[in-house]
Amino acid sequence: MRIGRRIVTTLKRTAVHAAPTVLGIIVLDFLFLQLMPGDVADVMAMEAGSATAETVAMMRERFGLDQPMLAQLMSFLGHLVHFDLGFSPRFNASVVDIILERLPNTLLLMMSALSLALLLGIAVGSVMAAWAGKWPDRVLSVVVLLLYSMPGFWVGLMAVVLFSVKLGWLPSDSNMTIGSDFTGWDLVLDRAAHLVLPALALATFFVAVYARLVRASMLEVQRQDFMRTAHAKGLHPFLIQLRHALRNALIPVTTVAGMHLGNLLGGAVVVETLFGWPGMGRLALEAVLGRDFSVLLGVLLLSSFLVILANVLIDLLHAWLDPRIGEA
Repeated sequence: MRIGRRIVTTLKRTAVHAAPTVLGIIVLDFLFLQLMPGDVADVMAMEAGSATAETVAMMRERFGLDQPMLAQLMSFLGHLVHFDLGFSPRFNASVVDIILERLPNTLLLMMSALSLALLLGIAVGSVMAAWAGKWPDRVLSVVVLLLYSMPGFWVGLMAVVLFSVKLGWLPSDSNMTIGSDFTGWDLVLDRAAHLVLPALALATFFVAVYARLVRASMLEVQRQDFMRTAHAKGLHPFLIQLRHALRNALIPVTTVAGMHLGNLLGGAVVVETLFGWPGMGRLALEAVLGRDFSVLLGVLLLSSFLVILANVLIDLLHAWLDPRIGEA
C-alpha cells in the first residue's frame, strides 16, 4: 500500500509540473526555430535548381509557411491536441510515422549506452572507494580522468580505426548488415555487433562521471553512523559495501543519470551521424539541414517527453532505494 501511494503521489506531482514545462518547451522551440534563416521551401527549391519565385510561393502556401508566426503556432498546437505532429514536406510523410520509425533505434542506442555507463561506472567507482588511497584507486583515477577528457566522437573514430579497420572485428556503419537475410539469433548477434561501437562512443564520458560520483558517494556514506554499526555487528565487509554503502550511494548516481538523458539525446546526434545509425539524432540533423521544422519540433517534443518520463522513473527508484524520500 505504501508503494502504491508513493507511485500515485509521484505521478500527480510530476503531472502538475510537466504540463506547463512541456507547453513552455513547445513555444520556445517554435520561436527559436523561426529565427533560423530560410525554410523547407527554400531548400527544396535550391535542390531542384530550376524553381521560380512563383513556385516557391506556391510551396510556402501549400505547406502553410506563408501564415503569420502566431497562426502557425496555434495551428501546430491545434494539431498537437489531436496527437498529430503534422506533415513533413521534406520526407513526404507524416511526422509521427517518421519519428516512430526512428525512435526504436535511438532508444536501443541510448539504453545500451546508459546501461553500459552505469554498469562500468558503478563497478569502477566501487573498486576505487573500497581501495581509496591505494594503488587500484590511483590507477583507476588516471583511467577515469582520461575517459572524462576524451570527446565521444574521437573515441568513436579511434574505435572504428582499431576494431573495424585494423582488426576487422566489428562493423562501423548502419544498425544491421545491408542486404542480409538473418533471422533468429543470427539477427540478434548482427544487430548487437553493429551496436557495440556506437554505444561505447556514447557511454565513455558518462562512465567517468558515474565512477567519480560513486567513489565520492560511497566514501561519504562510509562515514555515517549506520556503517559503523554494521561493522560493529560483525557483518562481512563485502556485504556492508554492497547492501549499505552502495545502495545509499546510488541515489545521487540515479539522479545524475536522469539528468543525463537529455545529454545522451544530444550526443546521439554526433554518434548516429558518425556511425550511420538510423535514429532520431540523425533525423534531427537531417531536419535542420533541410529546414524541416515540423520534423524537428516533433523530435524536440518527444525528447522532452522522454526526459520527463525518465525523471518519473528516477523518482520511483529513489522511493524504493530510500523510503524516507517517498514519505517526504
